[in-house]
Amino acid sequence: MIVVTAAGGQTGTAVVAALRARGLPVRAVVGHRGPRPELAALGAEVVTAELTQPVAWSGVLAGADALYLIWPNFDPDEAEGAAALFAEARRAGVGRVVYHSVLRPQARGMPHHAAKDRAEQALDTAGLAWRVLQPCAYAQNLDEEVRRAADTGVLRSFWGVRTAQSLVALSDVAEAAAVLLTEAGLDGGTFEVAGPEPLTAPRVADLLGEALGREVVADDVVPAGEVPVSYRARCRRLMLDHYRAHGFAGSPRVATALLGRPPRTYAEHLADLLGPA
Repeated sequence: MIVVTAAGGQTGTAVVAALRARGLPVRAVVGHRGPRPELAALGAEVVTAELTQPVAWSGVLAGADALYLIWPNFDPDEAEGAAALFAEARRAGVGRVVYHSVLRPQARGMPHHAAKDRAEQALDTAGLAWRVLQPCAYAQNLDEEVRRAADTGVLRSFWGVRTAQSLVALSDVAEAAAVLLTEAGLDGGTFEVAGPEPLTAPRVADLLGEALGREVVADDVVPAGEVPVSYRARCRRLMLDHYRAHGFAGSPRVATALLGRPPRTYAEHLADLLGPA
């Protein structure tokens, strides 16, 4: 049995799907009660548990061979909460923990990266067999803007037009997670998963234009005002400021090794997103 947290989100659902495609039993943990048809359709056992209430986790983790810990994005409780759940996993005798981190968690100018960096440190000292997955930004993150640009001919970029991101397909992240959860010889490893090409916003616009058969241009949307105070809004603003200044690109070689093939290109993602021309 493999336990996947935050299973109702896009990452969790994708990881559950990748594991079920391998015929593996999955306990999908969601934070709130209610119908979960997407998880039920995959054949997962759906349970409800709050990540910040570790006392209840002895039952959730009972009989688990592995835990895939995803923490909701931009949540201020991640560092301390993850450490508490690592302790619960040790007490429950979980054989392997894989933590869903982020590319370059040491970039502490972004608070949610700093939280993941501290969680990785806690995992290293938790007395568990562990692995860490560090994905780049998802190709899916731009889908809303891409659909809008398909109508307007203008791709709005909130991270500038000079720096690049190695956008990675969520399906590749999920498949890499399945490898780390199931294959031997990877304990104690930290694995970056990045897309195959560093993409600036103008490059994304060009690829979208090629897919549509008409011109698309990138527009730099510069943020206005001071950095917000609320944790979630502050994290998002500082992340985009970091991307604007430094980009968020990585090497695809680790992903290629994990997947046994090159990661999907952004052009392939656009073809799936837009459908037949």
